[in-house]
Amino acid sequence: MKKMAVVVLFMLSLSLVVCAQQDKSQRPSPPAQAQCKFSDGKTITVDYSSPRLKGRKVGGEVAPFGQIWRTGANEATTFVTTTNLSAEGRDIPAGNYTIFTIPEESKWTLIVNKKTGEWGIPYKYESDELVRIPMSVSKPSAPVENFTISFDQGGSACTMNLSWGETQASVKFSKK
Repeated sequence: MKKMAVVVLFMLSLSLVVCAQQDKSQRPSPPAQAQCKFSDGKTITVDYSSPRLKGRKVGGEVAPFGQIWRTGANEATTFVTTTNLSAEGRDIPAGNYTIFTIPEESKWTLIVNKKTGEWGIPYKYESDELVRIPMSVSKPSAPVENFTISFDQGGSACTMNLSWGETQASVKFSKK
């Protein structure tokens, strides 16, 4: 009986190790990365998980309007900058952060949070917020099925674009 218990415990332990090492690219919302590189080599890097719409609507079933959203899926989206930034008059020192958003029909708000390493929801990190930054909203040239974060680089600025469905929310980061 003891041998059987040891075998069962060993099998359970092995299955936990295998699950922990699961290839994240096989998730329904696989990992993705966006990066902007300034002329001096300094960067902004965003690591996130990219959910699919699958017939759902942004502002409704996914990324509900008026609620804090983890800006992706799975673990909280990371935002790492190797240089001091400014956006809409708000300063972001070089460092590691997580980002969240508050989607609205005509505007979004980006939340840069000092707390890192969390799963993403529920959001309970108001006391760790660095800044809230207004984002402009436009319509992408075509509907976007896979949630995508991208950057447009120009001179000493990087514009971060969050694109999903019929919505693109953008914010411009400038080097300080």
